[in-house]
Amino acid sequence: MAAESATQALMGSDAGATPAGPAADKGFRRDSRPFNGGRVESDVDQPVTGRFERAEHRYPVRVHFEDTDLSGVAYHATYLRWMERARSDMLRLAGIDQRAAWEAGAGAYAVADLHIRYRAPARLDDPLLVVSRLAAVGPARVVIHQRVSRGAVLLADAEVTAALVAPSGRPRRQPAAWLAVFRALLEERSCIPS
Repeated sequence: MAAESATQALMGSDAGATPAGPAADKGFRRDSRPFNGGRVESDVDQPVTGRFERAEHRYPVRVHFEDTDLSGVAYHATYLRWMERARSDMLRLAGIDQRAAWEAGAGAYAVADLHIRYRAPARLDDPLLVVSRLAAVGPARVVIHQRVSRGAVLLADAEVTAALVAPSGRPRRQPAAWLAVFRALLEERSCIPS
């Protein structure tokens, strides 16, 4: 009886609800609260997003257990995931809809070249910042410089070349609207301290 009371205290008053349907067969509890249609309840519930400071995109991340090796140090490939998230967020905030482009058959970005230098380790639970800025743009490619830091300590920096490729896998020209966005970010770059 005490165990049931503790469970109800932790999970809510309907914790003892009887499972029904296919969920019952798998041991899952059916939630009796009404479904809200997938609406997000507040701004706090939104996914993490970065922001632009002039032409620099700033994207916060935290080192989670899954990001680390046995010693609690971030695994080298984790930096690539953080940088990919930051690049995707930067493009989204700049108005470049990669998903719509793919769904329309226009293609998608693929990393064509990557140079990274690791300078210091990130550790479990460290708050980090991924800063991305446009370095160059061509008809079918964009070069983005990225750095990962913990406060004033630079942990890694990279230069990533992403090429727009058609569904066939061949390079293709970027849409004129995207090139205009990139050129505007490049013009702003001179105002940013390195």
